[in-house]
Amino acid sequence: MFQLELIQEFGTDHVYSADTFNEMTPRSSDPKYLSSISNAVFKSMTQVDRSAIWLMQGWLFQSSFWRPAQVKALLHGVPLGRMIILDLFADSRPAYLFTESFYGQPFIWCMLHNFGGNTGMYGTVETINRGPFEARAFPNSTMVGTGITPEGIEQNDVVYELMNEIGWCKEPLNLSKWVTSYAQRRYGKKNDGAVTAWLLLFQSVYNNTFYRQDHNKSPLVHRPSLKLDTSLWYNKSHLYEAWKHMQMAASELYSSETFRYDLVDVTRQSVQLLTSEFYEDLKLAFFKHSLVGLQTLGNALIHNLLPDLDDLLSSDKHFLLGHWLETARSLAATEKDANLYEFNARNQITLWGPNGNLLDYANKQWGGLINDYYAPRWELFVSTLVICLEMRVPFNQAHFNQISYKVEQNFTINKVKYPDKPLGNTIEIAKKMFLKYYPQAMKIIN
Repeated sequence: MFQLELIQEFGTDHVYSADTFNEMTPRSSDPKYLSSISNAVFKSMTQVDRSAIWLMQGWLFQSSFWRPAQVKALLHGVPLGRMIILDLFADSRPAYLFTESFYGQPFIWCMLHNFGGNTGMYGTVETINRGPFEARAFPNSTMVGTGITPEGIEQNDVVYELMNEIGWCKEPLNLSKWVTSYAQRRYGKKNDGAVTAWLLLFQSVYNNTFYRQDHNKSPLVHRPSLKLDTSLWYNKSHLYEAWKHMQMAASELYSSETFRYDLVDVTRQSVQLLTSEFYEDLKLAFFKHSLVGLQTLGNALIHNLLPDLDDLLSSDKHFLLGHWLETARSLAATEKDANLYEFNARNQITLWGPNGNLLDYANKQWGGLINDYYAPRWELFVSTLVICLEMRVPFNQAHFNQISYKVEQNFTINKVKYPDKPLGNTIEIAKKMFLKYYPQAMKIIN
């Protein structure tokens, strides 16, 4: 019935998406059972459209449940060529490699790239540049195309531009030449500083060469604890050097909207790294029982670095919490619905669920969100550590989670209205932050 209604409403290209066990475990691992399931699904499609082709995500095969016999049984329940698999995470963990090219079923090599729509510079440019061609050359390859399957967009434009271009290429690109051209196309003119910055970014933050899921683990955007991950897949000095060259390019490229966006993004990423440094120093001060050091570092983080970051983000329309919330409200027909939509929009980027079920999974770095969500949480963490030192008691993570939840929940239900238009001059704010924090970054790496 559903398929009939679908065709009547939209027509058909004979390709139908269906995911039977996506992030679910079948009740049986018996190959006969799994084959019967996929066969039944396909038969239901062909009863309505005899030319039906089943399009299925290959994400399920990342689970340990799916051993070779199980994968083969599910895929061979459908005639070869009548199912297309999206190799959803091929940019990090290509499934075609451990399924013998999906045992004969056609597949599309996909870049997932982003989880939760996180703000944060990230990419696997060498893999993107090489991976599709390696898949085509794989023995008995059944690859039929390339695709993009992110959980969230509107970040890391360069990665999506590269991936879309790869689909039209016969061989891997020269990435240095490509990104040099990209910088000129993006800003409308060539600038040596901008080119140097992009070359450095492609050598570092955009070139993760080993598997790392949920890449933005920055302490900045996660509930504080004494066990947060500050590891990186790149050399931080390359990012700071790129920051310097972007700042140098500002005098010539300031009128380009895309340049101003990238200047904000590189500065934001640099501040994200500095936040990690503050976090490590805070931990060290706590473990050394240095009350003065803890208070000094906490004040610098909470009353200087984070507010400065919020000011920078608030100066660009692409980094505004207010725009996100107003967009959600604009979809409503009544004030009651508008309030509900705003609550959902706030909840998704913070708690995502009534009890923090997917806490910070869809974290963002936006003007308004830094000052009113992340900074209060860090202030609570520092004050809790101070109390622990003063009272000579250990830090209790379970207790902190409880009081932190109240801060997080309050953000989702408060009625604060945030600007949906940028405030301040991006170029001036970025320059001020560079002069203030770049020397500090240099001290850390030298």
